[in-house]
Amino acid sequence: MSASPRRRPFGLVVAAASLPMFMATLDNLVMTNALPVLHAELGATVEQLQWFVNAYTLSFASTILVAAALGDRFGRRTVFLSGIAIFGVGSALAALSTDPGQLIAARALQGFGGAGVLPLSLALLAGGVPERRRPLAIGIWGGVSGLGVAVGPLVGGAVVEGWNWQAIFWINVPVAVVAIPLALFALNNDFGARARIDVLGAVLAGAGVLALVHAIVRGNDDGWSSLGVVAEIVGGALLLVAFVAWQARTRSPLVPLRLFRDRSFSLTNAVGFAFSFGTFGAVFILIQYMQVVQGSTPLEAAVQTTPWTIAPMFVAPIAGIIAPRVGTRILMAVGLVMQGAALGWIAIVMSRSVPYAELVPPFLLAGIGMGLVFAPSATALLATLPGADHASASGVNSTVREIGVALGTAVMTAIFVGAGGQLRPDLYVDAARPAVVVGAAVLLATAVLAIWLPAGRAAGSAAPATAVPDPVTAA
Repeated sequence: MSASPRRRPFGLVVAAASLPMFMATLDNLVMTNALPVLHAELGATVEQLQWFVNAYTLSFASTILVAAALGDRFGRRTVFLSGIAIFGVGSALAALSTDPGQLIAARALQGFGGAGVLPLSLALLAGGVPERRRPLAIGIWGGVSGLGVAVGPLVGGAVVEGWNWQAIFWINVPVAVVAIPLALFALNNDFGARARIDVLGAVLAGAGVLALVHAIVRGNDDGWSSLGVVAEIVGGALLLVAFVAWQARTRSPLVPLRLFRDRSFSLTNAVGFAFSFGTFGAVFILIQYMQVVQGSTPLEAAVQTTPWTIAPMFVAPIAGIIAPRVGTRILMAVGLVMQGAALGWIAIVMSRSVPYAELVPPFLLAGIGMGLVFAPSATALLATLPGADHASASGVNSTVREIGVALGTAVMTAIFVGAGGQLRPDLYVDAARPAVVVGAAVLLATAVLAIWLPAGRAAGSAAPATAVPDPVTAA
């Protein structure tokens, strides 16, 4: 139910819900493109570079479900506005950072803010437009997220090269200043079921994932058989087991386990996790390859990767349109095969001297594959669930994908470092190749898993989708 049933102009509602989401999406890939510069100017190690990414994704993943529950209890617009403000403050602190530790802490604060922005933006959008125009609104929302993915590296490259790395965070501040009054005017303060907030569940899940990621990050330095690493892995696994047991017992779970009885929901989450793990773990390695090995400037690297980053913006809407006819299963499976094949192709051709022209076809193939997975997975996620479960289902899916990004980044970096990789042209390619191959293998295996999804044609869909996959988040 909504505290205020007013209807604002369609365009204003879409803009108010999409602008903060665009800000968060843009910042993810802007950050990734700046990693080599941060290595040089802050003296960050390879391990610290991945924490610049994982500090955001882990704080986001550990609080997104709590943010959704707070939105149900205190008003989705209220929590949405708080998320925008926190994200803006975190951005300012990131820009003011003078050492890696400060930047990691600021990125974590950005993640807490993002947890209040990304999922609630979609819920507010769905509740702010007439039902008959909801698919159009969600399509635009998805296009805006795709635009953030597409222009993020370009904006980041231009800003870092033309100004400094701090500016990639400062640009969020005026956006937040504009977004807050716009959301106050255009969006209703919708409420959901005011259930108890599962703080214990959030602590168990967050601590468990953090322990696993931290163990993976330090595994090469401390030794995989060292007592500290083994204890952290075992402790993280036990915390996650305790989390699942608690979710089955508590009356107000963060993750309603009954949702996983739905085959489409369960498999879509498994695909989302593996897709994020394989894709964004490899992207973390490849985005630095363009600058460290190819010698590209941040802007040049951004322009060179546009076949990959821009393609989803065009392909995802088309996939969303044709999904009811051909089915979400076939689109997702084909997209995963294309993405996995593209990474395998890159691993084969990458070298210190490979001409850029040889990288364009696999970049384009990867972009098309991403686009084919994005939109159909949104439909498949909610296709057979009742409307009352959509908010919880979307929150669970976003959390799962963010955890995939964090673990993928940690594992790929561990493979890279374990193979002797360093941020030097002569010690990068041979260590990067096995990491990218692992990403490709995960994606191809996930394509096989996707075959078990329901067909997902229009006749089998109970309702139009009200979720769009998280745009990397990447975090």
